[in-house]
Amino acid sequence: MASFDFKPLDNSIKETEEWLVRELGSVRTGRATPAILDTIKPEVYGTRTPINQVAAVSIEDARTLRIVPWDKSLTKVIESAITQANLGIGVGSDDQGLRVTFPELTAERRTMLLKVANEKVETARVTLRGHRTDTLKALDAAEKEGGMGKDELARFKDDVQKKIDVANGALDALGKKKEVEVSA
Repeated sequence: MASFDFKPLDNSIKETEEWLVRELGSVRTGRATPAILDTIKPEVYGTRTPINQVAAVSIEDARTLRIVPWDKSLTKVIESAITQANLGIGVGSDDQGLRVTFPELTAERRTMLLKVANEKVETARVTLRGHRTDTLKALDAAEKEGGMGKDELARFKDDVQKKIDVANGALDALGKKKEVEVSA
């Protein structure tokens, strides 16, 4: 009986899910969440650096984040990077650092954010389909080389589809979770 190594497919599925989690984390909801700043990388000392590596980021209240740069001279650089990111959040500086405020989401903005989130989920689905195609090609190649019979090939292809179906379910669950967050 032949065997097939599904590790590359499993790793690809895991990477796709992790990518989607990061991407959905950057889609703003009505609540203050430090994850929205993860994609913003101000130029600090000549290098693009994530905000959480040059400042302490904390939640002040439900709609406000506090950013306290470890080097006070970086305050303006961080402020301008957040403004340029155009995330629909307000930013202002005071003597302690920066205050990032999350305005109430309008119905129009919620609709737009849901569209963005759904596009990210669809991108992840397309990536999964590519991984499935690559794995099926590898299975066909192994069968041509005489490494497995038709019955085993069919069983392995079923296994691939089952893994993809489970992964699609996980992606859908992540999308639904984000939809609830944006709608709340």
